[in-house]
Amino acid sequence: GMKRRPLSDGERRDWLRLSQSENVGPITFHSLLKRYGEAGKVIAALPDLSRKGGMSRPLRLHGVDAAERDIDRAAAIGARFVAFCEPDYPALLRTIDSAPPLVCIKGHAALGNRTGVGIVGARNASAAGRKFARQLASEFGAAGHAVVSGLARGIDTAAHEATLDSGTVAVLAGGLDNIYPPENEALHRAIGERGLLVSEMVPGTV
Repeated sequence: GMKRRPLSDGERRDWLRLSQSENVGPITFHSLLKRYGEAGKVIAALPDLSRKGGMSRPLRLHGVDAAERDIDRAAAIGARFVAFCEPDYPALLRTIDSAPPLVCIKGHAALGNRTGVGIVGARNASAAGRKFARQLASEFGAAGHAVVSGLARGIDTAAHEATLDSGTVAVLAGGLDNIYPPENEALHRAIGERGLLVSEMVPGTV
C-alpha cells in the first residue's frame, strides 16, 4: 500500500486540488497517484492525459485559490483536511477501495482509529426505539468502542447523545459547517468538541 506519512501543506493542497477536480473519483485518484508518485506531478500531467483520453475540452481542475479557500474555511471552523496517507486518517475508512483521498475532520482524530460500531436507523423512530439505541450505544461505548453514526434525527441522534463522553463519530453528508438537521446544532457543536466530525465534502457543501 501507500507509505504512511504526514504531508506538507503544499502537498495537502495538491491532494485537495486533484481530489476535487472534475472526473477524478477516488479510484482514479489512487491509480494516478501510484503512477506519478505525487499529486503535484499528476496535476501537471492532467491536461495531456485528458487530451490523449479524447476529451473534447480541457479537464476542469480545482484551482489553487479554490483549494486555499477550502482550507481556510475549514480552519475558520476549527477543522482540517487529512489525507489518506496521514496517520490521522480514519483507519477503517482506509480499507475500502473507494476511500476518499481526503476527509475534513474536526475534533479528536484518535477516535477515528479506535474500533468503531455503526448505529444508524429511522429518522422517525419511536421513543422505545430511541431508548434502545441509547442503551446499545452506551454499552458499546463502555466496552471501549467508538460509536459511529450520521447525525440524522431519530436513532442517529440518540446514539450520538449517549456516547458524547465515551467517544462518538458523526459522518456528515455535507460540509462540516452545514448544520443539518437544524435542531441538532448543539449536538453538532458538542461532537466537534468532544467527539469527531468527519466529511468527505469541502466546507460550504450543502
